[in-house]
Amino acid sequence: MSQADENSITISRAFDVPADELFAVWTDAALLEQWQADHVTFEAFEGGHFRYESADVDTPGHTHVVTGTLIGFEQDRKLVELWHHEGDGEVPDSTLVVTFRPLADERTELTLVEISDAHSDPQSRIFSLEAWDEALSEIAELLE
Repeated sequence: MSQADENSITISRAFDVPADELFAVWTDAALLEQWQADHVTFEAFEGGHFRYESADVDTPGHTHVVTGTLIGFEQDRKLVELWHHEGDGEVPDSTLVVTFRPLADERTELTLVEISDAHSDPQSRIFSLEAWDEALSEIAELLE
């Protein structure tokens, strides 16, 4: 396994919606709040910033905050996001690459690649794969 493979995870799933609808689920704050976080701000353009805030279900009163920047933005095709977990010093920053590939008029394949030094630990890779699989399931439910 190469260093790049050890530091990244990849997950793909097909959705029965056009690419523009699936892309909106990743870029519209109101839609992001239905699956990604409790409170979201998202500037949907290259160089734009985002902020996700979610209550910690295990620690009442604690909020997880992720901030970042879009370093790549291709409308209905690709997002490249730099993620920073605020206040979570043990969580390394990561890069998220999300691509949207039309398979047909009403079907799109989403591929997500998360790159992080944390993924050199197999348990981190497993945790992230499970978390992203759950998130993609929530998106599928949202789009039904």
